[in-house]
Amino acid sequence: MTPKSLLRLPQAVSRLGDLSEGRFQPVLSEPGADPEAVTRLILCSGKMYYDLTGHAGRKENARVTVGRVELLYPFPQAEILDLAGSYPRLEEVVWVQEEPRNMGVRAFMSPRLLQILPPHLHFGYIGRPERAASGEGYPVAHAHEQDRIMTTALDVGQPVSQYPKKQPGER
Repeated sequence: MTPKSLLRLPQAVSRLGDLSEGRFQPVLSEPGADPEAVTRLILCSGKMYYDLTGHAGRKENARVTVGRVELLYPFPQAEILDLAGSYPRLEEVVWVQEEPRNMGVRAFMSPRLLQILPPHLHFGYIGRPERAASGEGYPVAHAHEQDRIMTTALDVGQPVSQYPKKQPGER
């Protein structure tokens, strides 16, 4: 399943040669990232990759790179470790998703990432807080929340955590 917005997105295409001569890659790195400068690796899947790499805050931040997880199961452990290992100054890995914390793939990815990532790497989650509904229900609120997620993910000055700021039941 994929959002319809990716069907005509110019960035979401492959060359014919990639399809006939290439192979499926479970994890893709962002092209052009300087391995010596990167301190935060954002992991995401699908549409979120294009939203993050196309965001205005992405261009001026060499300390952040985005990795796209194309295969969720079986879990691409070796590929994720290879990607993280390619950045010698890496300090943190963040899972970013559009869905609320209690939905989407975060519940599958977080425990597996915590299990395989080296202990010196800080792990966090950035996305919508836990909700009963998957969407905001109002386009302006959705756009505001989407921008907050991307701005937070791309700003290495923003601390990340795998736990929400508010306790369960707090509003």
